[in-house]
Amino acid sequence: MKKILSFLLLTLILSACATPAPVEPTPDVNAVRTSAANTVVAEFTLTAASFSPTPEPLPTETPTAIPLPTETPALMVTIDPTQAALTPEALCDDYDYDVATLDVTIPDNTPISPGQEFVKTWKIKNIGICTWDTNYKAIFSYSNPPNQTMSAQPIPLQSLVAPGQEADVSVQFKAPTTPGEYLGVWQMVNAKGIPFGKPGKQLLVKIVVK
Repeated sequence: MKKILSFLLLTLILSACATPAPVEPTPDVNAVRTSAANTVVAEFTLTAASFSPTPEPLPTETPTAIPLPTETPALMVTIDPTQAALTPEALCDDYDYDVATLDVTIPDNTPISPGQEFVKTWKIKNIGICTWDTNYKAIFSYSNPPNQTMSAQPIPLQSLVAPGQEADVSVQFKAPTTPGEYLGVWQMVNAKGIPFGKPGKQLLVKIVVK
């Protein structure tokens, strides 16, 4: 019994002499939240900085100039509308006639006195698509004997001639003084002086001077 009491007493003494364990302070919840938020923001900032691409510097080299072609471009050819009108495809003027009614005056081989003046008239029809005005007329083409115009004076049309209409075309002549047969070949020209009419459709004047 004595031993038991001695053991209890010793135990109490030792307990009294032992240093009490420090009491940990209660953590501040708001402080913890603030610290955690700051940590998250810092981590996002570092992450964004690590992924932000570094802008590439603008090129400083001067771009190479593209050389211009040295070949001379082909020249454009301008066609004179007057020359173009000489082709049958571009010409809007044309005429035809009936052989039976062609010679209105002075039929072929008509006797004419030397130096006599006369007017030859042909009846022709406008078969083109253009209307003839008073600038249309007959002009000299060739003759037999050569260059024998018989002092011809073409007479312009007296009125407009629409497509499909007929017209009397006249030329004033003076017979040569030398007796013989004379043949003159004539053709129509438009207001620009461009001849028209199909081959074989010339206008003839044929007289016998005696």
